[in-house]
Amino acid sequence: MGAVAVVAAVPTALVLIPWNGPGGSQPAAGNAPLGAQAAASDPKPVKQPPAAPAQGKISKLPTATPSTTSTPVPTAVPTITPSPGGGGDGGLKGWAGADDGAVVTAAKWSGKHQVDLSVKSPALGQTRTVRVLVPTGWKAKTTQTWPTLYALHGGNDTFVSWTRSTDIATVARQWNTIVVMPEGSNGSYTDWYNGGRGGTPRWETFHVSEVRQLVERNLHAGTTRAIIGISSGGQGAVTYAARHPGMFRYTASYSGVLSMLSPGIPALLLYINMRSGTNPLDIWGDPVTARANWMAHDPASLVKRLAGTKVFVSSGNGTPGPLDKPGKSPVDIGYLSETQVLRANGDFVTAAKEAGVPVTADFYGEGSHSWPYWKREMHKNWADIMASIGAKQL
Repeated sequence: MGAVAVVAAVPTALVLIPWNGPGGSQPAAGNAPLGAQAAASDPKPVKQPPAAPAQGKISKLPTATPSTTSTPVPTAVPTITPSPGGGGDGGLKGWAGADDGAVVTAAKWSGKHQVDLSVKSPALGQTRTVRVLVPTGWKAKTTQTWPTLYALHGGNDTFVSWTRSTDIATVARQWNTIVVMPEGSNGSYTDWYNGGRGGTPRWETFHVSEVRQLVERNLHAGTTRAIIGISSGGQGAVTYAARHPGMFRYTASYSGVLSMLSPGIPALLLYINMRSGTNPLDIWGDPVTARANWMAHDPASLVKRLAGTKVFVSSGNGTPGPLDKPGKSPVDIGYLSETQVLRANGDFVTAAKEAGVPVTADFYGEGSHSWPYWKREMHKNWADIMASIGAKQL
């Protein structure tokens, strides 16, 4: 195969990098949210552009890893239409809070199977929404719990993305599973570094501690869990599974960047996050001087911690495919970004193989960084996800 040019993003420009296909680093796939961010308005220069990362050690992971067991369901179980005003810190009456004081301040039901929770979060310093799907037979007043799937959206999107862009609500209703779709904003699914000072926003804490405890204590979400995501949400799903071994039995990434330190990828991630209007160095820090923090959130660096978790990764190759709209430019950012995602995912699969960690990879060839392909992948491995958490078809 002859050499082709693919795009890598650096803080102030897009640069073409020669890629010789399978002979070099394995290709990578991207996604629509990633492309949407990259196609935004021109960025301001970053003060500290990344260089080739130096070697380093993984920074210490959290010592207080959230419990993988269920949190107690309150005696006063909420009704389907709970009345506000009786809970502490503005929480709904009868609804239990999280350990750090996070509370549900509103619950808006759409029919019997979908509820949007407004969560007042100390980890974020603001109130954000979590969409939850409950199965047929779900009841507020019960001691029963249900296998639970967490689904994370991509950058430049919101908690509505999965129900808007896929048929996950219809599919999930055929199984006895709860589906949790939290807001992730452009937070990159991490507790922000903020120059080493920490502080808000703490998206990882919001998701794996606050949201998890709230849905377990109030909506009967169980302790057999799976987590999936698209684009940056795919990276977040695998990262959460690696950083909290045993919390999730299954993780799947659809076009997520799973090797954050592959050549050119730090620059790509900084560029994408800068285009979304944030200072990208606030998220994980500088990839050189804060390399240990990058490694502590990089799925490829953490791959040994995925032993015992079923892992699925997929991406296209960034060429026009059967689910792309006719007439779409071959240099559309949705194609160009997917080539880099596929390359990074190839590096992740290689790292997993070297570590002896089984990974199921579906590098399906033609396809852009977009929802039609992610919906197809969700359908491909849905039965495996359900089997991993013991969910039964209704």
